[in-house]
Amino acid sequence: MDTKAHLLIGPDEKVPTGEAVLLGLQHVLAMDVYVPPIILAGLLAMGAVDSTGLLQATFLAAGIGTILQTAWFMKMPVSQGPSFVPLTAAAGVVMASGGVHGGGMATLMGALLIGAILLVLLGMSGIFQKIINRLVPAVVGGTIITCVGLSLIPSALNDNIFEAKGNVYQNMELAGVTALILLICVAISIRFPRVQKLFKTGSIVIALLVGTAMSAAMGRFDASSVAAAPWFSLPQRTVFHWGMHFDMTAILTFIIIYAILTTETTGTWFAMGAVTNHTITKKQWNRGIIGEGLSCLVATITGTTPVTGYSTNAGIISITGVASKRVFIAAGGWFIILGFCTKLSAFLAAIPAPVIGGVFAIITVTIMLNGLNVIRSLKTGESDLYIIGLPIVITIALVLIPKKIVSAAPQMVQYLLGSPIAVAALLAIILNLLMPKRARL
Repeated sequence: MDTKAHLLIGPDEKVPTGEAVLLGLQHVLAMDVYVPPIILAGLLAMGAVDSTGLLQATFLAAGIGTILQTAWFMKMPVSQGPSFVPLTAAAGVVMASGGVHGGGMATLMGALLIGAILLVLLGMSGIFQKIINRLVPAVVGGTIITCVGLSLIPSALNDNIFEAKGNVYQNMELAGVTALILLICVAISIRFPRVQKLFKTGSIVIALLVGTAMSAAMGRFDASSVAAAPWFSLPQRTVFHWGMHFDMTAILTFIIIYAILTTETTGTWFAMGAVTNHTITKKQWNRGIIGEGLSCLVATITGTTPVTGYSTNAGIISITGVASKRVFIAAGGWFIILGFCTKLSAFLAAIPAPVIGGVFAIITVTIMLNGLNVIRSLKTGESDLYIIGLPIVITIALVLIPKKIVSAAPQMVQYLLGSPIAVAALLAIILNLLMPKRARL
């Protein structure tokens, strides 16, 4: 697949600062970075001050982590954001260790610190690249990318549209109009090349603005929370507020969580490599894990859960055609600003979920199709059909599995069941090792 032909701006191409700032904001708007901290705050029944502090910490960590990875470590257009995987484990550790203000957050911070340090050491050892080369050939990488996109589709549809707050029919209207505006922008950019730069690169922002305006007309945009928020405030709930305590059970739990997160991040990097037509080098694999560990270390210091590579950005690049690292560094800058500008954070959080879902659904499909394009370019054998097919089936199964089955499983199994990407990746790797090799078709 000649991905370069679909890129307007490559990863190493420079864009004017003003344009990079606007395009960076587009990435921020299309990412649901604020959702995991809001979910965790709800699980822990946090008050307003603690919830705001967690949100600020997440934005700061995402911003610093994005700049670290894009500019110095992975050196690819990579954006960091909070994963959904550790949320139940984090809530469990906090509640089992005395609650939010009874030492539970200190225990969580201690476990997160150890896990982040181990990731840094793994990258520094140089072992990670050897593991990837041995276990993740192209057929496995393409399968993982496909499963990444596939696993996100239900979240885009259910969490953001069908099961989101408000009238479900209004939700569908908002999502449908937002998605339609996005498609119209892309169609205009294809039909009229002279305005391609405006409508292709700005398609997501235009769609979100139209969707937000429509939601305001429906009375679905709550401006009161934005009005009540202060313009600026310093983060109030860093690790220096919570303290730090080391508990072996919590540490072992999060070592496993970090292993799952690393598997997910590997899929994200494969997806970004496929979209930008870039083969990740041995040095990049190891430096990327160091950057991942440092990002998680920053997240711990600011007082939030791990921030890891976000897969939605690969889909955004597919739609906009812009892969410049300067845009991602600008996105990191926006996240840092959001960490201090609480009014702007409140505005993003006030955008109705169906508006986000309309864009998110299309983004997830583009990620899945990029994975299928990687597979399509390979000469596959009989064994490969199972290496590709079974992880896709497992991904769908884990997305659809009833919650009562998950809740009845042992805690460690629950963590795996909550991460379809990680399970699919592990299954693809194991099948590739065990299935007999035959001549390619």
